[in-house]
Amino acid sequence: MRMMLRVALACSTSLLLAACAKSDQAKTDSAAGPAAAPAAATPAPAPAPAPAIALADVAGKWQMRSVPESGTDTSATTYVLTATTDSTWTMTFPSGLKVPVHVTVSGDSVIQKTGTFASQRRKGVKVTTEGSFRLQNGKLVGTTTAHYAKAGADSVLRLRTEGTKMP
Repeated sequence: MRMMLRVALACSTSLLLAACAKSDQAKTDSAAGPAAAPAAATPAPAPAPAPAIALADVAGKWQMRSVPESGTDTSATTYVLTATTDSTWTMTFPSGLKVPVHVTVSGDSVIQKTGTFASQRRKGVKVTTEGSFRLQNGKLVGTTTAHYAKAGADSVLRLRTEGTKMP
């Protein structure tokens, strides 16, 4: 029995010494610092942020065209957007309807929102719109979301919107 106890004690001591030796080796390696570690690849720099836009950058009259993103109706809604250097713009539809548009700037985007007005796509229905535009290659490009009053499942329509500056 004594012999087994000595063997067990010797094995336990050997394991403890081996564990301590590994721990000391790890401390030695980490004490050597980053110079001992292989060189890591330098991460690529983040892309430069898009330049901010100012309302003065887009001031003027724009011929706009909005087309649904999906569905069977691919007809365009057209209007003239009068953009100013302040936060109130105007949409003028071919019917003569003028709709005030409130705009704000966020980075490289102009965010727009209207109040309720008579839809030019759906006769007899009221609508509000919201969306955003970016200036790309001299054009205003973005999306518009129309929210129709009391339209049930068809109460929201997403449109791709693009505009060209008028002379």
